[in-house]
Order: sequence, then structure tokens, then C-alpha cells
Amino acid sequence: MNSNNKNQIIRFDWAMKRLLRNKANFSVLEGLLTTLLGEKIIIQRLLESESNQEDEYDKYNRVDMLAENSKGELVLIEVQNNNEYAYFQRMLFGTSKLVTEYINRGESYDKVRKVYSVNIVYFSLGHGTDFVYHGKTEFRGIHTNDLLELTPFQKQTFKVDTVSQLYPEYYILKVNGFNQVAKSPLEEWIYYLNTGEIPSTATAPGLEEARERLKLDSMTKDELAAYYRHLDNIVILRDNINTEREEGRAEGEKRKAIEVARYLKSSGTSIELIIGATGLTKEEIERL
Repeated sequence: MNSNNKNQIIRFDWAMKRLLRNKANFSVLEGLLTTLLGEKIIIQRLLESESNQEDEYDKYNRVDMLAENSKGELVLIEVQNNNEYAYFQRMLFGTSKLVTEYINRGESYDKVRKVYSVNIVYFSLGHGTDFVYHGKTEFRGIHTNDLLELTPFQKQTFKVDTVSQLYPEYYILKVNGFNQVAKSPLEEWIYYLNTGEIPSTATAPGLEEARERLKLDSMTKDELAAYYRHLDNIVILRDNINTEREEGRAEGEKRKAIEVARYLKSSGTSIELIIGATGLTKEEIERL
């Protein structure tokens, strides 16, 4: 980022904490969801969400937001900076909780609301080559591989075309490392989510509003100080994750070396040869 605040944009994860909860700024979020879901999304209201607060633990870890769109569907938007190893299970827990919480006791199951879980993750989640993943529930015949369809009556009653539309859908945006030239509206959004920058050529829904309303120079001095602390915390978090990864790798290599040394020692190999083969010290080998 250059030193001039004039055209700088506030990072999305910080905007989620502070600015996008304001009704006047819903159009930014609506733009992201419209681009991602491929249909016009209008947010009616934000609902109470689990981790709106910002405490010491939560200062850079995660922030989530729960919205209701114009069709009465629930949209859970989560930004996660931390490398949470059980994040897939966390996504499942989040949607399950919403399905049960937002149906009134005694209502029939046809009142269960559609849930979209949109996860913006700033770390490597799972193993895959794409940067946007979409998950939905389908049922296929184990013999014929045919897709289980709704009956005409069900389509008419539930006002959907496919079984999968009745179930929660998941989107994972793996934004880290996306620095290529953005060619589509979704790529323009991913680029902003990753870099905090919006190219002047970007035309995706919501980005024009973000450019106008999420300017750094609109912050007060105190807000700016808190924002820069947030950026520092993100850098510290990344360093910690990388360090943990490196330490884990080094620990694994050491364990392997000890196994090899133990085998060689039991085979009567000389200490000098074991030192040469494993890189362990004489003392470490003698202790085995």
C-alpha cells in the first residue's frame, strides 16, 4: 500500500467487523453475494451472529455475519484468518445450527429455511487447485447413477426445481495468493478480498460501492490506529502459521531420523555411520 490514503480501500475482513453491518453499506455485501450466487441478492436485515464481538482472542481470528435475503433465505458469511484444522466441521455445525434455530417450534419441516454458507478463508483449506469451491447435496442411484428428482407436486409446493435447493449450500473462497489479473466479476471480488485493492477497471456488483464507502481516508484517527493494529495482527498470525508449519515439518524429519538411527543401531552400525546418515548427534544416538 502506498502512503497516500486517498484511494486506499479498507480490507474486507475489517469492513465486516465495522462497516458492512450498517444498512447503508449492504450494497457491498449484496454485490459479493449476487456475484457468487449468480442471482440478484437483496439483504432484508442482519440477524444476530455468533461472533460479532472483538475481544483479545477474536482480534484477528474470525468474524461472521448472518443475513436474511429478500426471499427469506439465510446467508451465513464467515471470514476466517486463522488456520483452523477442523474448519470443514465448523461449516457443518454453523449451517446445522441455523436450520434448527430458525424454524419455530411446532412448525412442519416444509418451513425449514434455505441456508447458504459463504466462507472466505485466508489459509489453505483442504487440498485443491481452484480458489472457489461450491458444495451442495444431491442423491444419485448407486446402480444407475440417476439424479433423484422432485415430483411435480413437490416442485410446485416448495417452489424449487431440484432436491439440492432444499439443502444448505456451501461456498469456499480460498482468497490467499490470488494475485493474477482478474478476468471475471468473481475474480475481481477474490482479488479485492485477498489484496484489499480494487482495480479502477473492476465492474463487479458491489465493488463500485466498496470503492466509494470503504475508503481509508474516511476513518477517524482512532479507527485508523485500530485498523493498522489489525493489519499488524494479520501479519503476526501469518508468521505464526508459517512457523508452526515449519516446526511441524522439522519435527517430522527429526522423528524419521530417530527411527532410522534406532534401526541402524540395532543392526550394529557404527555410531560414525549413523551420525553421517541421520545428522543426529553422538549423545542423541547413545540415548536411543
